[in-house]
Amino acid sequence: QVQLVETGGGLVQPGGSLRLSCAASGSILSFNYMGWYRQAPGKQRELVADIISGGTTNYADSVKGRFTISRDNAKNTVYLQMSSLKPEDTAVYYCNAEKWFRGLPPYVYWGQGTQVTVSS
Repeated sequence: QVQLVETGGGLVQPGGSLRLSCAASGSILSFNYMGWYRQAPGKQRELVADIISGGTTNYADSVKGRFTISRDNAKNTVYLQMSSLKPEDTAVYYCNAEKWFRGLPPYVYWGQGTQVTVSS
């Protein structure tokens, strides 16, 4: 059973930075897709950033230029470097990983989430 464990959340002042980590129990090379999502109170979960196995990245418009997703295959870890944080970035951040199979539904895995609070 694949496990994803997020760490690095916390309380930070506006304009500050945090780095989230998502450590997988197995090789992340087995995943076709990995992403960071977030969910603020009363809102739907939304995509923040993702990276596919070829290395292509994608970002929500709200975080472009401020957040960077990266992966360290040797450490089986995906990171989300967050800078210039704003109060509206406050949310629970979740790591997501998927394995794709031609003609079949994907296997989808989620971490337990880590709280990020941006406040003065």
